[in-house]
Amino acid sequence: MASANVKPQRHKMHVKKGDTVQIISGAEKGKVGEVMTVLPKSSKVVVKGVNIKTKHIKPQQEGESGQITTFEAPVHSSNVMLYSNKQKVASRVCYTYTDDGRKVRMLKKTGEVID
Repeated sequence: MASANVKPQRHKMHVKKGDTVQIISGAEKGKVGEVMTVLPKSSKVVVKGVNIKTKHIKPQQEGESGQITTFEAPVHSSNVMLYSNKQKVASRVCYTYTDDGRKVRMLKKTGEVID
């Protein structure tokens, strides 16, 4: 039996802030955008222009009118794949070493080095 105060595991993310990704499943499938925020505790990412939600805000003071704001909601990191702008294709990520010994991320399909 699980205890009540179990914390969610923090996962190593395959994407970083500023990466270009493509959504590979769900209602937003096929959309391409830039990662704005990474949430490693919940394994989610916020992608610019993807999964847009609306929020209705009540007026706080007398005489003030309410507002409707739109914002990008987080998407699970397993539903995004790194995207190559040059080749216009999504690819898995692999890790390799450069000539000077730095560990870098690389797209498997294109061989393009990301960082």
